[in-house]
This record gives sequence, C-alpha cells and structure tokens, in this order.
Amino acid sequence: MTTSRQLFEIAKKRIPGGVNSPVRAFRGVGGEPFFVKSASGCRLTTVDDDVLIDFVGTWGPAILGHAAEPVIAAVRETAGRGLSFGTPNPLEIEMAETICRMVPSVQKVRMVNSGTEATMSCIRLARGFTGRSKIIKFEGCYHGHVDSLLVKAGSGALTHGNPDSAGVPEALARLTVTLPFNNPDAIAAAFAANPGEIAAVILEPVPANAGLYLPEPHFLENLRDICTREGAVLIFDEVMTGFRLARGGAQEIYNITPDLTAMGKVIGGGLPVGAFGGRAEIMDCLSPDGPVYQAGTLSGNPIAMAAGLAQLREMERTDGWSTLEKTGAAFEAATREVIQGLPLTFQRIGSMFCLYFREGPVRNLQEAMGSDRVRFGKFFHGCLSDGIYFAPSQFEAGFLCTAHSAADIQQTAEIVQKNLARVF
Repeated sequence: MTTSRQLFEIAKKRIPGGVNSPVRAFRGVGGEPFFVKSASGCRLTTVDDDVLIDFVGTWGPAILGHAAEPVIAAVRETAGRGLSFGTPNPLEIEMAETICRMVPSVQKVRMVNSGTEATMSCIRLARGFTGRSKIIKFEGCYHGHVDSLLVKAGSGALTHGNPDSAGVPEALARLTVTLPFNNPDAIAAAFAANPGEIAAVILEPVPANAGLYLPEPHFLENLRDICTREGAVLIFDEVMTGFRLARGGAQEIYNITPDLTAMGKVIGGGLPVGAFGGRAEIMDCLSPDGPVYQAGTLSGNPIAMAAGLAQLREMERTDGWSTLEKTGAAFEAATREVIQGLPLTFQRIGSMFCLYFREGPVRNLQEAMGSDRVRFGKFFHGCLSDGIYFAPSQFEAGFLCTAHSAADIQQTAEIVQKNLARVF
C-alpha cells in the first residue's frame, strides 16, 4: 500500500509544493497532508485507511455530502452522451433558468469554469460598463487568484503569510483600493478621495476566507446606497455563500440586491464550475453582444451542469436549507458548551462556521489575525488524529452538509473537548 507520506514525496518532485492548491499543503498547521482515496456522505477515507468526519466538504460544494446518489446518477447518465461538445447544450439553459429563478438579482448569467474566472469577469465587465478603472475590495476577502484582487486577500494567501502575491504589477495593484470590512466611514472616504473613478466594489457579503465573520447591521445597506449614488457596480462574491446559506445566498438573507454576483461551488455538484450574472443592461455588455470579451472552451460543460442541477433539485425537494440550519444550530450549541470559559470565539451562519483561537468578537481581518495559530495547529492535528477533519488553517471556514447526523455532531463535540483540554 502506498501511504500519504510516500505520495507526498512523489508529488513534491512533480507538483510545486506537492499540491495543486496551496492551502492543501498544511503550511498553516505544520505537518504533511493526507491523500484521499474515496468519500461518502460526510466521511473521507484516506489512502492510509483512516476514516475522517469531514467538515471541509471540498471547500463548500459538497452540500449534500460526498457521492450523493442523485448527483452521481446525473453524472453517470450525462457522461454516457459525451463529456464535452464545444457547442451550446440544453443543460446550460436549464442551469441559467434555475439560477435566475433562485437568485432574483440575476437577470442574465454566464457560466465559467471557476470562481476565479467569475470574479475576474465581473471586474472586467464592471470596468467596461462604467468606463472607470478603480475597484474597491475589503481586507481578508479572497476572490480567487486574480491579479487585481490579490491585494490583502484571504484564504491561502493569509495562511502562507503573503497576502500580496509576487507577479502582480504594482501599477495594477494601485487600481485596487483596499478597505477594512465593517467600516462604512472608510468606504465613504474612499469614494470621496476617488471621485468618478470607482468602477466597482467587490466583497464577500459574509467573508469566509479569513475564518468567518459577519456584516454588522446596516453595513451592506450602506454599501448598496453609496454604490447607487456614485454610479459604481456592487459585486457580491457568493462563490461560497451562494446556494448554501439560502436558495438565494447571502443576498436573500440580508435582503440586498447587488448589480453582479459571482457564483460557484454548489452549482457544480463537486465538479469545476463558476458563473456570474446580474442586471441585464450590464450583462449585455458581454461579447458577442457587447464590447467586453469573455470566453471559455469548457464553460457550461454538460457534466458539471448535470451535477449542479441534480444537487440544486435535491436541495429544493428536501428543503435542505432547513436541514442545514437545524444541523448548524445543533453544532453551534454543542461547540459553545465545550468551549465555555476558554479564550475562543465561535461564529456561525447557516452551515458555515469558524472557531477562532482568540477572544471575540471577530468583525474584520485585523481582529481575525489576533488568533493563536500555534495553538490552533496543535488542536487541528489532535482532532485529525482522532478522526475529525477541520480546515487546515485558522483562516478558513468550516462547512456542514445534510449528511452530518446528530451522532456525528456529538462525536465531534467530544473530540473537540478532548483536544481543547490538550492545548489549554
């Protein structure tokens, strides 16, 4: 049997860092990653034959759990007709209709292959629509590895202590104005300092790439108002939150209508996917109808469309969002019970959560960065040894799925309590 350690040694010879996405390398917690050979429900089985209760869920897409039968059946049936056509296919239209029905702010939508493509396209489209060049983003919000957006980013950039990537031209970075989250005064000041120059404001309405923190009351409303007043495009990056927090994502929960929305994760059922959509007058600026170019050979891939549609249909059929809210509430109650009296902060919305190793509350990147990463790393490895897989970084959200049972939550709480006692 080839072990995870042996595979990692081989991988490092051919793949930079031995991984195809940086956070998988465990640099934020130390040690070496494990390799998975199969997954089912809320469990992963490693090549070392360890079985783990999974709270990462492919970083969000596995909302029904792994290898959900409706998704697998849809992929199997669709694959029998061909993997890719390079021409329009009916499933693209069905997905577009589904997205527009579930997310009322989206009047037209275009499929792409990743969340990074979706946010990149939103930025280009906003610039083309407004004729302006500058954008505003928020510290700790990660929008994929787009040059314009790798400025004070979250996710793996934070994990590796290098939020500003090499290879991003300084001249391009200067077009990005970066502000603290939950600070409306900073937004007003940025618009005042750049009159008529801001093309767009992009944010995760619920930032989930520096752990998880929530917008304070009226923050999103104020942002909507100032974008409308100043003629800037408001872009919600709902790659993580879309179709997970609610049918219509975070914008449904907070009752805010963005101009454009970037989507991904859940709508691919575990396959590579992204999408962006919004107001028809903005979307009509895209080629071939308009002057803003965007294209992709595999965009709207029939296998990804089939998987995503099957997952969304199953969520609607079973009212999966109600199930996730109940599961999330139970998980929160169990977690809060075992962390009582410890300098920890637990934050949750729906099926997303984060346990910060610091006293709270945590409302922005600066407060998140005050977490004890050394202690978190020890806690992470203890839980992993006991069969619980949390995200291998203090600065990543955790995800629940409809396959997590009451017994899974109870078992997890007991292991969390055991390992907190080890590190405190």
